[in-house]
Amino acid sequence: AIKNNHVVAGGGACEMEISKYLRAHSRTIMGKQQLIIGSVAKALEVIPRQICDNAGLDATDLLNKLRMRHAQGDVWAGV
Repeated sequence: AIKNNHVVAGGGACEMEISKYLRAHSRTIMGKQQLIIGSVAKALEVIPRQICDNAGLDATDLLNKLRMRHAQGDVWAGV
């Protein structure tokens, strides 16, 4: 039974969207903080990468496609 009408994105969509925002923000600051924020953004992409690996998919190719779709505004795009 449906208790509410909320939807949660899966397949690493949330992580990819947060990573996109963090990468964009890291370009606006300088020094060590830029590297730290960029590292956190990269670490978030481990989740969809692992989903790809577990499914036997080409993780590098699929993550590039996901980055492109998120850059185009498709916030629901996941593996």
